[in-house]
Amino acid sequence: MTWTSSWTRWRCASAGAGRGRPGAAGGERTERPEPEPRARTRRSPTVPSVDDDEEEEGDEEEDDLNDLIKDIFQDDPTVLDLSKSSGRAVTNCAAHQANGRKCSPVYLGGSSAPHGLGTNTSHRTCDQLRCTTCDFRVITIDDCEWNKSCDYFFFRNSMPDVSKLKVKALSKKGARAYACQCSWRSVHILTDIREEQHLRWVCGKH
Repeated sequence: MTWTSSWTRWRCASAGAGRGRPGAAGGERTERPEPEPRARTRRSPTVPSVDDDEEEEGDEEEDDLNDLIKDIFQDDPTVLDLSKSSGRAVTNCAAHQANGRKCSPVYLGGSSAPHGLGTNTSHRTCDQLRCTTCDFRVITIDDCEWNKSCDYFFFRNSMPDVSKLKVKALSKKGARAYACQCSWRSVHILTDIREEQHLRWVCGKH
């Protein structure tokens, strides 16, 4: 056997071995795995915030209230005029009552004595008197005094109608007539109520 024929036989053997290996020329093809499909993600629907709902409800309520106020003033214009004219008086009255103080001591006095909160340094006559016996508020009539013919039954039947009480109120300059349903008194000068022990009158707060 010559050298050339040996080399040719070796070449053929090598080529046959190469065809038997996977992936070599002429062999089986390797298939790549197909990629798995991606899972689709669902977006949750947008839920409106609770705070937004509350703000919307609050705006609607405020609009309804404003409309109601406008309707009131349109139906009755005198309400607006009354609020403007008496606003100052109402404010002063509210500030006056907010104090909630009692006179100490309690003073009675003639028509020239000013009304108000009585103290040791401010001698003002109390205009918030109430009787602890009959539970009536004490009324006053300036520049008048009671007729001597007045009795318990007269005041019991006449209180608190001032027009009926004036029937037995005599004109007296500088005097002030006090009365509840069970007691009465004519006063000409500043008097501490502690000196009138038969009267059960107390200050009902200013």
